[in-house]
Amino acid sequence: MNKIAGVDVGGTFTDLVLIDEDSGALDLAKVLTTPDNQAFGVLAALEAAGAALGELAAIVHGTTTTTNAMLERRIARVGLITTRGFRDVLELGRRTRPRPYGLLGSFAPLVERELRIEVDERMDAEGRVVRPLDEAAVARAADRLAALGAESVVIHFLHSYVNPAHELRAAEIVRGRWPSGYVTAGHAIISEYREYERGVTAAVNAAVRPVLQRYLDRLRGELAARGFRRELLVMQGNGGTVAASIAAETAVNTVMSGPASGVIAAAYTAAQAGFPNVVSYDMGGTSTDVALIQNGLPQVSSELELEYAMPIHVPMVDVHTIGAGGGSVAHLNEAGLLQVGPQSAGAAPGPICYGRGGARVTITDANLLLGRLDPRRLLAVDRPVALDAVREAVDRELGRPLGLAPEQAAAAVLRVANDNMAGAIRMVSLARGHDPRDFALFAFGGAGPLHAVALARELGIPRVLIPARPGLTNALGCVAADVRHDFVRTINRPLPAVSADVVRGIFAAQIAEGRAMIERERARVEGIECIHRADMQFQGQSHILTVRLPGAGVGPAELHRLFEEAYWQRFGVELNEIRPVLVGLHTAVIGKRPAVPLTALAAGTPGAALADAEIDRRAVWFDGERVATPVYRRERLPRGVAFAGPAIVEQLDATAVIEPGNRVEMDVLGNLVVTL
Repeated sequence: MNKIAGVDVGGTFTDLVLIDEDSGALDLAKVLTTPDNQAFGVLAALEAAGAALGELAAIVHGTTTTTNAMLERRIARVGLITTRGFRDVLELGRRTRPRPYGLLGSFAPLVERELRIEVDERMDAEGRVVRPLDEAAVARAADRLAALGAESVVIHFLHSYVNPAHELRAAEIVRGRWPSGYVTAGHAIISEYREYERGVTAAVNAAVRPVLQRYLDRLRGELAARGFRRELLVMQGNGGTVAASIAAETAVNTVMSGPASGVIAAAYTAAQAGFPNVVSYDMGGTSTDVALIQNGLPQVSSELELEYAMPIHVPMVDVHTIGAGGGSVAHLNEAGLLQVGPQSAGAAPGPICYGRGGARVTITDANLLLGRLDPRRLLAVDRPVALDAVREAVDRELGRPLGLAPEQAAAAVLRVANDNMAGAIRMVSLARGHDPRDFALFAFGGAGPLHAVALARELGIPRVLIPARPGLTNALGCVAADVRHDFVRTINRPLPAVSADVVRGIFAAQIAEGRAMIERERARVEGIECIHRADMQFQGQSHILTVRLPGAGVGPAELHRLFEEAYWQRFGVELNEIRPVLVGLHTAVIGKRPAVPLTALAAGTPGAALADAEIDRRAVWFDGERVATPVYRRERLPRGVAFAGPAIVEQLDATAVIEPGNRVEMDVLGNLVVTL
């Protein structure tokens, strides 16, 4: 029983990769996502792949349940019990504005004001009790919140990151009276200073915990009824996995789990292909996610802001997302200018060419009209719409109002979409001091290879790496991901005032807690690795710099040296006269899961000729004109093949566009390496 299934739920498709770790045998599936209940799509994917659930060693699931719940505000009603005088912290925030200019914008806090109740208690910044906890007031607050219809409750006290005694006792009281059991203590989610960010993060956890719990309970029940007896693992936003039995306790960690799985797969695949520095570019049906990978490691950040005034300060893979996917709708805005996204046709009704009732032009329709997609081979299409009908829709909705021919209007849609996506890549590279020309572009997702070469040309990126299974890469990331738990502890003291014993003691406690959680999950791991980081700043600064540490045995002197080196590398400045401050210590405890045999994914036919792979030749739009272009079936390409563009490369899960003058080579893992 060494078969592992990775299932990723996207906005349009649910993807599955089923790998037998012993034989290397591979099964794939791609089915439509079921937005009303994602579990049905997961079960359909397992059935389509012919998975015998009783024979599976593990199922690893990347889900958008919590992300979608937050973005659409389909969340539980949350109550808050907080320190007297701090009822409005979550609403006041940092006094920023949704937009830098004008008075437009709105904001609704996660917790309604009538559901925010103050109680007497107070810790100071050193963790000393200033005012004892009023336990009777906590009990009354819990009863009142339940009577007001709150399903989940947050306990968020000032300075609980230093001394959580009051939060622990309050949580104990509330759990004894709370009808649902959904009780979140803020310090248990993140033990950091900054009461606003800590409180919002805890409130997000409380808001999505019931949603995730119900979804996972349904899915686990359906899997068990079909014979699955092992632990279901869930992808987290940090790129690791967690057992489904405990995932909902820290549900906030699963926000952005879907994009994280793709970045993990990109890092894993690119490193084995000899490209440790890449920009991962994942274009799916509804959105595009980009991230930076250096030395084989994705960038991890605790500074995610899901939307305005919604900071989520738990470690997550640093992904930048925009609303540009194959289903993104092209339309003319109020000024009469062409705009693409962020609205999406999604899985239902989908693009016009899918024949499910879609009436608005999408990026997929534009690609189809320009010859980049074959109307006879669109995936998961029941009743494809004739190409002439797509041309008429493009002409009616965009071409005539803009004074353009249909093909010119479709090309304009792609130019606008590509400009949006290039801007996202600049955000994770140039905006952070990295030259994109020093990286390769790792393109995946069902639509990524359609646009990757054009984006690389725009940004000056010299090479594009297209993996063997681009449309199933996120599912591969689920299989490749390790079990991971992140811990943070605030220190916030001048470095000379911190002893080596304090640093080592905190790291030791974090390692022990992580090992205990991995043991509790009973996941199959081959070893445990720990990654340590320190958040530091110079005294008087507000900017925090995260420093990677060589191990848990570092002392103040080495912390000082490492911080100065990191500061010099980032800013080119030495500040010897200012004392450094140790803000916090992080530990990632990673249970290393068995390696995934990427050769099982490799396409290509040994001993074949390039001509054997050509299945069609059609006129494709490049730079304002139609060009006769060969269409290759990727599975039939010879192993190690090399050829020049223009070309279209089709496969089950994606289509790649190779522009005129590009060179393509297939490496030993089946990746296509495109040189511009």
